[in-house]
Amino acid sequence: MIKKHNFVEEYYFEEGCHIIETSNSADDEEVSIAQARVEKGKQTKWHYLEHTTERYVILSGSGSVEVGSNPACKVTSGDVVIVPKNTRQRIKNTGEDDLLFLAICSPRFHKKNYHEGSI
Repeated sequence: MIKKHNFVEEYYFEEGCHIIETSNSADDEEVSIAQARVEKGKQTKWHYLEHTTERYVILSGSGSVEVGSNPACKVTSGDVVIVPKNTRQRIKNTGEDDLLFLAICSPRFHKKNYHEGSI
């Protein structure tokens, strides 16, 4: 099966970034993949995913990510951030261009598992 990336399906998600759901369907419950875009100078809200481990694969741009109680850490193209389930997180675009990354969730992302704030 091949799932085509569709740029026109981008939408703004309440955490503070733009999302394209590259792969998130019942025929692949083990994982979902979304492309996330954070605009210059913007930061996502503190949030956590219940029952879901998330990985950020930074594609382009630069930023600062906070996971759990760890201090902010700079990230750039090629970096991978692993966010354990039930762990607060946020990411800020500190660069001159959009911060673009893949958000890979296992099991797959369900909106009911998204919570703002800290656990």
